[in-house]
Amino acid sequence: MCNLYNITTSQEAIRQWTRALRDILGNLEPSIDIYPNQPGAVVRNAPDGTRELANLLWGMPTPIERVKGKADYGTTNIRNPQYGHWQQYLGVENRCVVPLTSFAEPSPTPGDKDPDTGIQRNYWFALTEERPLFFFAGLWTRWQGVRKVKDGPGDFELYGFLTTRPNALIAPIHEKAMPVILTTQEETETWLTAPWSEAKHLQRTAPDDALVIVDKPATQIKFPPQAPQAPVQGSLF
Repeated sequence: MCNLYNITTSQEAIRQWTRALRDILGNLEPSIDIYPNQPGAVVRNAPDGTRELANLLWGMPTPIERVKGKADYGTTNIRNPQYGHWQQYLGVENRCVVPLTSFAEPSPTPGDKDPDTGIQRNYWFALTEERPLFFFAGLWTRWQGVRKVKDGPGDFELYGFLTTRPNALIAPIHEKAMPVILTTQEETETWLTAPWSEAKHLQRTAPDDALVIVDKPATQIKFPPQAPQAPVQGSLF
């Protein structure tokens, strides 16, 4: 399950790829890590029909029978869009694409700690070593409810993205699923505009050579190495 990804690109590149006519994102940092229940950039079909680059909260409404406690922290990954709860979000008015340049899957080896982060090691995937822009096939919605108990109920705009069977590169690391990736303008256009009977075919496993393993982004290095100290010069009296 992908619960971390990175965007290292420009808003202009996202707008040009998706032909977004309106940008209400604010300023996109040069490189940013996106975690669940945090804001992330999406290109969506806005309620007025305009294609829009916006900032939404990662985590779609969870099926009510699976919510535990008083808060719904959101469902980040959607494996089975035919499940009754997700049917309401499959129209073009609720589809979006999620820009990224790399995404992470945690090491399956227990206790495999990353010395730079102090937590379980992640494997990072991108289209190439140069980490060009691509997209997840996503869904979005407006929602009223409780994301954090301490904050109480609120109004939110939420998103998540589809997953599918993993390819040969990802399966040894995450055997259950991989995100649905869109790597061409034609694919993003189909996802944003086509009827579900056509768009659903994009929920497929990426070719085995579609991705490569890359180094973690610089944003993931939480404990940079200390610069060597210059030797202290002795004083002569």
